[in-house]
Amino acid sequence: MGNSDITKSDDGKRENLTPEQYNVCREKGTEPPFTGKYWNHKGDGLYHCVACRQALFDSDTKFDSGSGWPSFFKPIGQDGIAEDVDVSHGMRRVEVTCKNCGAHLGHVFDDGPQPTGQRYCVNSASLQFEERDQIKTG
Repeated sequence: MGNSDITKSDDGKRENLTPEQYNVCREKGTEPPFTGKYWNHKGDGLYHCVACRQALFDSDTKFDSGSGWPSFFKPIGQDGIAEDVDVSHGMRRVEVTCKNCGAHLGHVFDDGPQPTGQRYCVNSASLQFEERDQIKTG
């Protein structure tokens, strides 16, 4: 947990992730829509970065965008998410990454619901869910 993942070699990062997780998180891949384990997930809890376990999104902010990917209208806090302009694939988008380890999560768009109007469109492969009653505090 924490910054140790940042300093690991590429081989070390690969050992901790499945091939799909590695493709999404480290190679900026995208899982096909409606295939990830969290696109239609209804659990109550927190979604963490699969690479470093940084808490990223609360299930209270998840909504069905119809896109086929988990969508959230806001992150838990700005300390967990970084945003950068992405001009790949012939379009301009805003990429969302884990601020702690740099894992690619997905993209954010300005077509989400109120109160933020944002849609964080995230790959299931970049997330690990933890039920609220299992969250350790203190």
